[in-house]
Amino acid sequence: MRQKPQLGFWQIWNMCFGFLGIQFGFALQNANVSRIFQTLGADIDDLPILWVAAPLTGLIVQPIVGYFSDRTWNRLGRRRPYFLGGAIVASLALLVMPNSPYLWFAAGMLWIMDASINISMEPFRAFVGDNLPKKQRTLGFAMQSFFIGIGAIVASALPWIMANWFDVSNTAAAGQIPDTVKWSFYMGGAVFLLAVSWTVFSSKEYSPKEIAAFEAAEEEGGSNDEPEKRELTNYNKGAAGWIIAGAVLCAWIIAQGLDKQLYILAIGAIVFGLIQVITGQMQSRGNTDNGLYHIVDDLFHMPRVMKQLAIVQLFSWFALFAMWIYTTAAVTSYHFGSTDVTSPAYNEGANWVGVLFASYNGFAALAALFIPLLARRLGCRMSHLVNLSIGGLSLISFLLIKDPGWLIVPMIGIGIAWASILSLPYALLSDVLPTAKMGVYMGIFNFFIVIPQLIAASVLGLLLREFFSGQGIYGLVIGGVMMILAGLATLLVDKEAEPDLAL
Repeated sequence: MRQKPQLGFWQIWNMCFGFLGIQFGFALQNANVSRIFQTLGADIDDLPILWVAAPLTGLIVQPIVGYFSDRTWNRLGRRRPYFLGGAIVASLALLVMPNSPYLWFAAGMLWIMDASINISMEPFRAFVGDNLPKKQRTLGFAMQSFFIGIGAIVASALPWIMANWFDVSNTAAAGQIPDTVKWSFYMGGAVFLLAVSWTVFSSKEYSPKEIAAFEAAEEEGGSNDEPEKRELTNYNKGAAGWIIAGAVLCAWIIAQGLDKQLYILAIGAIVFGLIQVITGQMQSRGNTDNGLYHIVDDLFHMPRVMKQLAIVQLFSWFALFAMWIYTTAAVTSYHFGSTDVTSPAYNEGANWVGVLFASYNGFAALAALFIPLLARRLGCRMSHLVNLSIGGLSLISFLLIKDPGWLIVPMIGIGIAWASILSLPYALLSDVLPTAKMGVYMGIFNFFIVIPQLIAASVLGLLLREFFSGQGIYGLVIGGVMMILAGLATLLVDKEAEPDLAL
């Protein structure tokens, strides 16, 4: 049986290079969107609910793109049409976002920008699984982490670079976005499209026939049986449970006058219940040849290792979302002493956050070079535990550091954790996924990236207001604790999931 050949360094380089552009988009978004929202009049309590667009679009878009990319084949290939289409729309969105005249317009542009970035990004994970043999996948995901770090170094620091190297105005009238932010987004749009285009036109993909042959070779001697369909009664029971839970939570929120952001969780539970009702009815009528049914059916038949990694991802991405939302508010108020978005101190602090984000991504790029070596020595699970523990302690240390110049130091640990989050869970996961469903399962795995972000968007504002007087610095402390828990959860993953690594 034909085995998937190992690829050379520059082949892996080319197929991962597009992540440089994708991370340009994400880094500009993560470092500047809270600043844009606050400039347009948002209160700190409103930031989590405004940010909900990012995880919600990922929850919807990624499994759909994964499902259809598994079934696509044209002159550009299987995954590459989605790389290019998403890049074109994302680049246009990056040009429009910093020119948002109103808060509602900026929130809407975040939906469009994040959806298009997700369309371009989702197939990149499956791209590694498609093109690389199992022994090279850890290296492939680490290479993606390297480009993510490099792209984000420049993108996160662009407003600071514009202000300090090119003397671009860093302040603006009330309600206006500074020119430093605008020109950073314009450059980001160009880099996004060019980098993704490099991967699209310099890489090749295996045809569906070749993929099927490789999968047959990998599964030789194993069972190829399809899992049994989930029973209709289980769909009905699950639907009832989720709908009732959501309704009870809605009633509790209304009766107690609780934070409106909690409706995200309540409505989410009801929607998931209704999806199970629809899926169960499709199965009972034999109408199972459609994307919704296959995505939901695959969700309930996830491999055991994927379920274990879901717990790790839940804690990890709650922590990251807390960092992305609150670092600007925390640093500008706690370290620079200003909450006035028109003041020089606030804008100096906001630019310093860009530098901090650039630095952790730079450290992530360096860490990505050594993670395969560490994983080879300690294993992926223990390496991830060590890396996330370092990252969690680094986030907590923001509370203890008073001089903003010293905040560069904890960014080393955050960079190590970030590089690990972007590589090791995927290395553990990819070997247990069927090649023919690599795209849809990578999309489903994204559920456990975006669901914790939706939870964070629902509860973080409430937690900070009720227990920490609305101080953003404690959002980072909560994130640090969650990241340490994520590291400990890695020990729950089966030891058998450890990949056979090659460098």
